Parts: sequence; structure tokens; C-alpha cells
Amino acid sequence: MRWLFDIENPVMRYILKIFDCMCLSILWLVCCLPVLTAGAATTALYATVYRYLRKDEGHLLRTFLGAFRENWKKSTLVWLVLLAAGILLGVDMLVFRTMALQGQFLGKLYWLILLLICVWITWLVYAFAYCARFHGGVKDALRGSFLLMLLHPLRAFTVFLPTAAGLLVMCMVPGFVPIVPAVIGLTCSITLEKIFKLHGSGASVNETKGESL
Repeated sequence: MRWLFDIENPVMRYILKIFDCMCLSILWLVCCLPVLTAGAATTALYATVYRYLRKDEGHLLRTFLGAFRENWKKSTLVWLVLLAAGILLGVDMLVFRTMALQGQFLGKLYWLILLLICVWITWLVYAFAYCARFHGGVKDALRGSFLLMLLHPLRAFTVFLPTAAGLLVMCMVPGFVPIVPAVIGLTCSITLEKIFKLHGSGASVNETKGESL
């Protein structure tokens, strides 16, 4: 049974990967508690997924905190802009849902708002992944992430699907909250990195964020 505890054993590596996902998810949740820091925390989560979980580089905590610190200002501003848009969509959804229940004609716009909310959720993932992987300011992050999402609609769907499924799982089974965020990031990164590779360049893609604390 000694082979089972060998760190190079596939089973042990799989177990360690799950443990890393749990640690990263919990770290992300703690950093999201003030709400204002949710953007920087999500950017740091993606940076850690990319560098530590996918490329086996660096240290989980140092990578996360380094990326959190480096992206704090830009990611927070991006988050505030997208949060405002999300609140507006949420209010519109409630209004048009009420109209739909009352049989009003404008109530049909409820389904359009739901579609826009799905787009907004996908844009959130793209925006913070973009902040983690590309240089540039707030406008660059918002515009660049949105354009990448529009340029690859089918791939955008493969980003939305695991994100929506993960959010649903966390709402229905709170016990999965300590692991799902990192799993969402890891799953979405498979698609996002393909897109970034297509549109990135040595001058624009950030390969070093989060290395130092």
C-alpha cells in the first residue's frame, strides 16, 4: 500500500488537486466577504487556477495574495461597473416578471432580461479572467473581455454552462460551496485559455502576475 501514498501516484495527485481546489475556494470566499473585494478575489482565483493548478508553478497562497494585491484597483473598478449593471438587470427582471404575471404585454421582455443576465454572468467570468491574464486598464478589461465573448459565442456558452451549473449546485447544496468556485475556474479556464492563446501576444498577455507577494 506504500505506492498509494506516493505523491507522484495518480490517485494521490488527484486527491491533492481536490484539496488545493478546496483551499483556493475557501480563500476566495473569505476574500469575497466584504463584497467590494469580490472582483479582486475572483481575478486572484483565476490567476491561481492558471499558474498553480494548471501549470504547477509557485505556491497557492502566495500566488493568490500576489495576484489579489496586483489586481486590486483594476479588478475592483471592473467589479463595480459590472455589479451596477447586474443590479440594474436584477431590478428589471423583477419588474418585468411582475408585468408578466399580470398578463401585461411588456411582461414578455422578462425573457429578454433573463437572456441578458446569462450574458452578464458569462461576461463576469471573461472580465476577471482577462484582468488576470492581460495587461491594460479598466476600459481595456471591459471592452476586451466583452469582444472576446462576442467573437466566440459557442465557446462563451461552454463558459456559461459550468458557471451556471456551479452556482446552482452551491445554492441547492451549500456543502459544496468550499470547492465549487475553484472547480468553476478550472473548468472555464480550459475554454478561456484557448481563446486567450488565439488573441494574445507576448506584449499583451500577462504571464507573471501573482508570482510575488
